[in-house]
Amino acid sequence: MPTDRGSPALRWKLGVFGLIAAGAAVVVVVTGITAREETKAKLQDWAETQAVPAVAVVRPQAKAVDAVLELPGRLEAYSRAAIYARVSGYLKSWKVDIGATVVAGEVLAEIDAPDLDQQLNQARADLMSAKASATLSEATLNRRKALLSANFVSMQEIDERTADLANKRAAVNAQQANVDRLEALAGYKTITAPFAGVVTARNTDIGALISGGGSAGPPMFVIADVSKLRVYVDVPQSYVPAIRIGAAAAIVAPDYPDRTFSAVVESSSQSVDVASGTTRMQLKLDNARRELMPGGYASVRLTLAGEAVPLHIPASALIFDQHGLRVATVADGDRVRFKTIRIARDLGREIVVGSGLGADDRIIVAPPDGIAEGDQVRVVGGPGNGKPAVPATAQAQDGKG
Repeated sequence: MPTDRGSPALRWKLGVFGLIAAGAAVVVVVTGITAREETKAKLQDWAETQAVPAVAVVRPQAKAVDAVLELPGRLEAYSRAAIYARVSGYLKSWKVDIGATVVAGEVLAEIDAPDLDQQLNQARADLMSAKASATLSEATLNRRKALLSANFVSMQEIDERTADLANKRAAVNAQQANVDRLEALAGYKTITAPFAGVVTARNTDIGALISGGGSAGPPMFVIADVSKLRVYVDVPQSYVPAIRIGAAAAIVAPDYPDRTFSAVVESSSQSVDVASGTTRMQLKLDNARRELMPGGYASVRLTLAGEAVPLHIPASALIFDQHGLRVATVADGDRVRFKTIRIARDLGREIVVGSGLGADDRIIVAPPDGIAEGDQVRVVGGPGNGKPAVPATAQAQDGKG
């Protein structure tokens, strides 16, 4: 016969298994709900985090810039004279051509001036006539004075003769001055070099009609002293204070691309050209070997003088809009703050800041579009809120102190 002694135990086991299964089911359900809530919270936090733009920041770097400024320049002769004729006539001969080396006083050309020669002859004849009149007047006066003691002439006549002699002598002086003037003018028929140099231009030939006393046309000759050269360079206004009179400069000319010529800053125009915003500076260059030519182009490397170490920032940090030139910085609380700056030098990938920033500012490297003043940002990488790094130069100075 079948027995049921094991039925209560079986039922107890089945109950236990049922409770365990129910508990497991509850645990699975609770765990699933908790996981979904955590995932939902994480997703919400991620979404909120992604809504805040992430930016990379850097601090301005204090480092010395290259103390050389390279600008285009123009070479000019230290002394240059355009030779015009002082008298009118025809060119009789010329002695030197372009490229000739001349010394002071050397004859360049001769002018045939027949009209001037005749004027000089007439002036000399007038002078001789005036001298003869003065001699006759003096002799007449002396004879009248001899007769004065015998009362053959009156004192009135003596006075008249004395005045006439003075008038004749004044006429002699006037004619002598006219002769001297024409003789001096005749001396200009010979064209001479005013100083030692090189003939850089000749604009006349034998038989050419010469018009004296004017400079409307081209000069007969141009003489240039090329033993020394003036180098003119236009320096931007922002760099003028950093260029000292007497500072050294290096000149590189296309004629000698592998050579460098030494020059010295000699003077400054002390004014700013309104059109270009530059100041013209003059440099002196020794050209004793006459290797460089006046009128040529040259590249001028000027040595800059500066005391402060400027700040550098990446060029990508610049923002140019209706508010001007600015950069975006991250202030306390990771809020955006714009600062207006002035550029001192553009080095391509880096910008040398003239003013507007401090060494402790955190600069946004690449500001995202649409960023506004006071926006919350999330800083990724780069410096935090700590103190900026001290430049090497500043550390060296602190160590000395």
